Amino acid sequence: MLDIKWIRENPAALDRALMHRSASPLAEAILGIDEERRAHIQKVQAAQERRNAASKEIGKAKGAKDEETAARLMAEVSEIKEFLAHAEEKERELNKQLDDLLATTPNVPLDDVPVGKDEHDNVEKSLSGQKRLYSFEPKEHFEIGVSAKLMDFETAAKLSGSRFVVLKGQMARMERAIGQFMLDLHTNQHGYLEVQPPLLVKDPALFGTGQLPKFKDDLFSVYRGVSWQEQYERNIDLARAQVGPSTTIVGAAIPEGPVLDQHWLIPTAEVPLTNLIRESILDEKELPLRFTALTPCFRSEAGSAGRDTRGMLRQHQFNKVELVSITTPETSIGEHERMLSCAEEVLKRLDLHYRVVTLCTGDMGFGSQKTYDIEVWLPGQKAYREISSVSVCGDFQARRMDARYRPVEGKGTRFVHTLNGSGTAVGRALIAVLENYQNEDGSVTVPSALQPYMGGLEKIGV
Repeated sequence: MLDIKWIRENPAALDRALMHRSASPLAEAILGIDEERRAHIQKVQAAQERRNAASKEIGKAKGAKDEETAARLMAEVSEIKEFLAHAEEKERELNKQLDDLLATTPNVPLDDVPVGKDEHDNVEKSLSGQKRLYSFEPKEHFEIGVSAKLMDFETAAKLSGSRFVVLKGQMARMERAIGQFMLDLHTNQHGYLEVQPPLLVKDPALFGTGQLPKFKDDLFSVYRGVSWQEQYERNIDLARAQVGPSTTIVGAAIPEGPVLDQHWLIPTAEVPLTNLIRESILDEKELPLRFTALTPCFRSEAGSAGRDTRGMLRQHQFNKVELVSITTPETSIGEHERMLSCAEEVLKRLDLHYRVVTLCTGDMGFGSQKTYDIEVWLPGQKAYREISSVSVCGDFQARRMDARYRPVEGKGTRFVHTLNGSGTAVGRALIAVLENYQNEDGSVTVPSALQPYMGGLEKIGV
C-alpha cells in the first residue's frame, strides 16, 4: 500500500507510474477522497471543541440565571450532538473509500525499471551457460515423462481435472530431490532460515502481501466441513437476516467480508513467510531476516486461460522453494541483487543455460518496485521460460501488514522493506532437467548436483 503522504506530495509521479504500468490515473480520485475525509475530520474536531466550550458556557449562564442564553446554548449543543451522531458513520465511510482505493493501487516502479507494455519490452540483464547441442530432435518434457510412464496426466484429470499431474517412481523421486537440493543450498550456503509454514491462511495474510482484494480470482478457497454450495446458502441466510426475510437475495447483495469457516490455499509461500513479521516492531540489529520454505502452491490461473495447457508448465498445484527477506530501506536494493544471485546459483549448480531479464513497468507484479525474472532454456520448446521471479517491494507490503523496526539511531519506528523470490519453482526445474538432460533413447541423465539426493542414480527412465 502506498503512503498517502507521498501521494499528496507527488500526485503527478503517481499518475506517471500508473501510466507506465498501463493503468488509469488515480491521484485525483485518491486526493479527492482524502481531502473530503480530512475536511470532515476537521469539522468534527471543531464541532467537538465547540460542544465542550458551549457546555461550559451553559453552566456559567445558569449560574448567572441567564435562562435565555442557557436555552440558546443548549439548543446549539443539541444540534452539535445530532451532527456528531452521524459524523462518525460518515468518517468510517470515507476511510473505507480511501482504504479500498489505496488497497487496489499498485506499487510505484523504481526509476531504473524499463518502461514498457508487456513481456516483449523486458530487458535482458545477463546470460549464463551454453545451450546444449543434440544429435536428435529434443522432445518436450511431457513427451519424455509420458513415454517413460513416469508422468500421468490422464489419471490426474480423473482425480482433479485439468492442470494436474501424477508423478511416479523415479520422476517423483527426482522432483523431491530437486526441492531438497534447493533447500540445502539456501540454508547451508546462503543463510536462509528454513520454515515450514501453514498452507491455509486467512484474509489478512493475503491482503498483507497484495493478493487480496485485487487477485481474488487467482486463489483457491476452502470451507471447513461444508461444500461451496452449502456455504453459499449459509451466506444467503446471513444476508436475509440483515436485509429482511422477504427480500430477494442475489449474489451482489451478499454482505462483503470473510465468509464462515473460510481459508485460502497459499498461492506461494511468500504469503506466510512475509506475514511472519506482520504487526511486529523489530529491532534494526535483527535485520536482515531471511526465510525459505519448500511448499505446495495453489493457483487457479484465472488470467491464463488457454495458455500452456499441455504438460507441467502451468499447474493448479506445484511445489516451489520460496525466498523472503526483511530488510531496512537502505539495504533492500543490495538484498535484491543478493537474492537474485542465490536463485541463479541453483541453475548454475544444475548446469542449465538461462538468462536474467529485468521486467518492464507493464509486466511487473502488483506489489513490486522492481523484478528480475530468471528464464531457463527449454530445448524441447526451443524457448526461454520463467523459472524464478525475484522482486523488491519496498515498504508496500509492510504498510499493509503494519510491520516496522526501531532504528539503532533515531527515534520512533520505520516500515521494513520486503523482498521475495523463487529459489526456484521445483516443477519448472524438473521440466528444465528433463529437457536439457534428455538422451536419444528416452532416458534422462541425472545432473551431478542431484545424484547424492537420488542414491547415486545416474539416469532415470531406463
